[in-house]
Amino acid sequence: MSAAKPKGKDPHAPPIIVKKITVVAGGHHGGAWKVAYADFVTAMMAFFLLLWLLGATTEKQRKGIADYFTPTLVKTRQGSAGSFGLLGGSSLTDVDNYQFRAGQTGNKTITVPRDTNGGPLEGGSKAKRTAALRQRLQQKLHANPTLARLAGQVRMTMTPDGIRLDLMDNADFSMFRLGTTLLTPQAVELLQVIAQAIAPDPNGLTVRGHTDSLQWKPGDAANNWSLSAGRAETTRQTLMRFGVAEKRFRRIEGVADQEPLVTGAPDDPRNRRMSILLMD
Repeated sequence: MSAAKPKGKDPHAPPIIVKKITVVAGGHHGGAWKVAYADFVTAMMAFFLLLWLLGATTEKQRKGIADYFTPTLVKTRQGSAGSFGLLGGSSLTDVDNYQFRAGQTGNKTITVPRDTNGGPLEGGSKAKRTAALRQRLQQKLHANPTLARLAGQVRMTMTPDGIRLDLMDNADFSMFRLGTTLLTPQAVELLQVIAQAIAPDPNGLTVRGHTDSLQWKPGDAANNWSLSAGRAETTRQTLMRFGVAEKRFRRIEGVADQEPLVTGAPDDPRNRRMSILLMD
């Protein structure tokens, strides 16, 4: 029997390849489901928070919360920046009455030209002029008990063209006798106070008459156009009688019922008004 061959490397043997495989956990062992679950839990928390708010707040509080998250507050915007109240109007550029008004100013850079007096928020000349006029009107209106009750009929608004005073009718007060250009006694007293308040201001004036949408009898020669223009002229003459210089008047306009104050009710008595614009 021959002896066994010694063991060693066979030069003809195939090479041995070692393959290293890294196993990545998948399926229910992965982490993607955790993100989805976290989103679900967050949504459920927000949902239950909403249910709690609905049950723990009053109707007024819920309305305030809803207004805070409403992207467009049409009603709030209409009720601000020169709107309703006892001479409470201000500038069209003032900050509106949003719940989060502090976020409206932003951080934009502006350039202020030289020799400027500032705007309404910076205490400029126009803002000071408006404040002075408002103070004069309030003092004169509240000095007379009769006129103090009519203070709510006077609205002051800062517009791009100047300061506008609106003298409005309501169910208990009318500037003119029905269908005529004759001023009522209370309206004459009110215009006297208005004249005394605007007399120190040297700027030009525009008087605009407005009516409601009530129509005249068929065949009547008069109409809302002639009525509004005639009332504007009567207002001009009355202001002149109480001390406003004639040369200050720039335009007298009658627009009938084409620019209602209460757009949803064209026959509302508040649409009958006189607008006096103190031009810039």
